[in-house]
Amino acid sequence: MPPVRCPWPGDDALYTLYHDREWGVPVHDDRRLFEFLVLEGAQAGLSWLTILRKRAAYRRAFDDFDPERVAAYGAERTRGLLGDAGIVRNRLKINAAVRNAAVVLSLQREFGSFDAYLWRFVDGRPRVNRPRVMGDVPARTPESEALSRDMTRRGCTFFGPTIAYAFMQAVGMVNDHLVDCFRHAELARAARGR
Repeated sequence: MPPVRCPWPGDDALYTLYHDREWGVPVHDDRRLFEFLVLEGAQAGLSWLTILRKRAAYRRAFDDFDPERVAAYGAERTRGLLGDAGIVRNRLKINAAVRNAAVVLSLQREFGSFDAYLWRFVDGRPRVNRPRVMGDVPARTPESEALSRDMTRRGCTFFGPTIAYAFMQAVGMVNDHLVDCFRHAELARAARGR
């Protein structure tokens, strides 16, 4: 019998793999955190599955999400990205990725790492929620509002409270797997043991 999981991946193999192996798993690597920052911004107005399918192209196009390299992109490089059919060719989202890379570098200088900055918003530990149905999962929380507000104040764009919450879920700052999903208990145990 297959494991019980959250309903949102449906039958899509890529989405299911992402749900089972990545979504809600705490991320502490600055480059991966920057990757999710770029991808969540790119997702605005689109489905997450669309972005997952373009992820390899994003890694290639954005120098494997090296924030130093991305922050240094000039007009010629951003024009080239607008012609890259493998990514979302939206000028505002591409410019946001470059601007947000500079914000990440600034946060690394101030806090020692992007990771150290981000995890302060959940006191260094994943928040373990207990949603029973998808309707129990919020679109934003006071923590995502605070994170969004602070990041925006620092110059970040395409990172409103709803995107911030999706980011927090993706990088494991929040465990929003439904309680009957097999991943909820696994991640909750890991959060207690950290």
